[in-house]
Amino acid sequence: LVFHIFGALAEFEHSLIRERTVAGLAAARARGRKGGRKPSMTKSDVRKAAAMLRDPQVTKTEVAQHFMLSRVTLNNSLKRHGYQYPLP
Repeated sequence: LVFHIFGALAEFEHSLIRERTVAGLAAARARGRKGGRKPSMTKSDVRKAAAMLRDPQVTKTEVAQHFMLSRVTLNNSLKRHGYQYPLP
């Protein structure tokens, strides 16, 4: 019975913490704050990478090394900004 009561109290406390966290995130969004990690490539970096990839002699690996990224990050950045590979 005691363990059951402790479990119920812990569940209740967890739900309170979750409600406060969600409310805090909503308040931050209302103030214009965005959560999450900052993108590793700016728009201008993505444009430069796309321009480099238009040259058939340059590989994605070379472009990724130039910007000190992995190929996966380069692909995600290109996709996020609307570039399709192979570039026209």
